[in-house]
Amino acid sequence: TIMAAFKHGQIYALLRYCRLLKNTRGILKPEFHCLSYLQRSLSEVMQINHFHTSSEFYRQVVLGIETSCDDTGAAVVDDTGAVLGEALHSQHSVHLKHGGIIPPVAQVMHQQNIKGVVNDALEKAGLVLTDIDAIATTVKPGLALSLSVGTHYGKILALSAGKPFIPIHHMEAHALTIRMAHKVEFPFLVLLLSGGHCLLVIANSLDHWSIIGQTIDDAPGEALDKGARRLKLRNIREFSSMSGGQAIEYLAATGNPRAYEFPTPMWKYRDCSFSFSGLKNSLFKIISRLEEKYEVEGGNIIPPINDVCASFQYAVTKHLVRQTQKAMVYIDVRDLLPKTNKILVVSGGVACNHYIRRALQKLCDTTGYQFHCPPPNLCTDNGIMIAWNGMERLKAKTGVLYKKEDIEAVVYQSKCQIGTDLTDDVRSLGIHAQKWVKF
Repeated sequence: TIMAAFKHGQIYALLRYCRLLKNTRGILKPEFHCLSYLQRSLSEVMQINHFHTSSEFYRQVVLGIETSCDDTGAAVVDDTGAVLGEALHSQHSVHLKHGGIIPPVAQVMHQQNIKGVVNDALEKAGLVLTDIDAIATTVKPGLALSLSVGTHYGKILALSAGKPFIPIHHMEAHALTIRMAHKVEFPFLVLLLSGGHCLLVIANSLDHWSIIGQTIDDAPGEALDKGARRLKLRNIREFSSMSGGQAIEYLAATGNPRAYEFPTPMWKYRDCSFSFSGLKNSLFKIISRLEEKYEVEGGNIIPPINDVCASFQYAVTKHLVRQTQKAMVYIDVRDLLPKTNKILVVSGGVACNHYIRRALQKLCDTTGYQFHCPPPNLCTDNGIMIAWNGMERLKAKTGVLYKKEDIEAVVYQSKCQIGTDLTDDVRSLGIHAQKWVKF
């Protein structure tokens, strides 16, 4: 009976509860004595080693730490994908006032908040550091000053507690988050969209990634945010606390996406690369022309703001859909995905945009792909995705560092490619879709 209860996590949950009781006013509850005895007895029977056990009765937990940009995140995740505790400190409102992220400011705020965020996540999980099986931390890529804080703190925690350390690639974590809730088997196609990245990659396995396409200049989130800044959307009270992309999506919902024409990026190139700089510059020209036409000055907003936002959002989405469709053609030509496992996973902060999601869903419906996207709260940067990535690596026994010298040797990297670049091969085939999917 005890073994069955432990296997299903019942005693584990009660022990976490009793640890809280134990620390309440110094009172030792009878339940704590009883369950502690059961735990000791069970440990003797099963000979559980909390650092190296592979017993099916032992639930593994990983602490994840994320500081790649402007959010300080931490979370505790178990081997079933359950989130035991999470904490997040956002710097969004601070950087919004400055019109963009200021790296030195972000670094100081990470330093001020990381200890509290990690302790909060552990407290919500009802655990202490000694209960954790491994510590996973984002070490690449991202803002160097921000990464330095999380990398240093994660290493210190691992070394002081004698825990394994798992260095995490930020983009890999985004791509694997979907596997917490859905049974998505390798290999699968991933479209990663954020303020700093735009990637089309094939996730072959934890240690094997193939890049089919990536942005050659701006990322989609960056283009949307800069566009919103030029449109002066912060001057509208209801959008003053929103990100640029959110504000554009909101206004675009009641606008005409065909009101203004934008060029088609990369149309001369037979590959799956992305470029959003041209779209952004075209938007700036349209805004300047409309400001002159309507004699808009200072902080005032151009009258056709909804149509401009809708047209710009459509242009960005059209580019994303077309390049992803090219990637699907390339995959078919090279037979890179099993016909029974044609899956597109979309993740990253820009994946929160419902208009973009619906367009990519239409693409998948037309091409026969399964469409998967994490819930919006898991698309943006967070500690959960880092903890889960660490758990996947801990279970697969790959990329986990146990030795002190190996952990100390880990360095953060502001730029780091996620896998092998296949762009030249894509270009050599002259990939082109016979008929574009419309949305």
